[in-house]
Amino acid sequence: MRKDFGAKSWLFPMPVLIVAAYDEEGVPNVMNAAWGGMFTDETIGLCLSAGHKTTKDILATRAFTVSMATADQVTACDYAGLVSGNKIPDKFARAGFHATRSAHVNAPLIDELPMALECELLSYDPASCHLVGRIVNISADERILTDGEIDRHRLRPITYDPIRLEYVELGDTAGKAFSCGKELK
Repeated sequence: MRKDFGAKSWLFPMPVLIVAAYDEEGVPNVMNAAWGGMFTDETIGLCLSAGHKTTKDILATRAFTVSMATADQVTACDYAGLVSGNKIPDKFARAGFHATRSAHVNAPLIDELPMALECELLSYDPASCHLVGRIVNISADERILTDGEIDRHRLRPITYDPIRLEYVELGDTAGKAFSCGKELK
């Protein structure tokens, strides 16, 4: 038997995306965004309200980065969602983050978060808060690579549990994609 919960913003897993952009003076800002994901092969979609300072910065500079929040940086990543860059102008630094300018877009890479999508703004709809960015590059610190590929066990990405309001580290492999279902053919 099933239990009905009505319409809710519950989906598992929900990525914890850390979005960063420079303002027009080159000062980095950051926010925590749970509502986003791959839109097409080369684009990412995010739901970001127009009132966020990071959204304003993205609209001004037309560039941003999206980093995967990690278990190692859960406190700083949570802080990025707790306070507003509109009220705390040094929010990026207070989170303990350090920025390195992307070589591909006019946006900060967060040194403490080892994987990032480097994006240029394609569109933004203020009515729906839907932002679309083209992924120009994906960069990863060598410390999370195994045999030259990103290793999720070294990255330690976290997801958001919208029911229990918890961050959850990704776990074990359940099966091999495009393979385990073949036994049912």
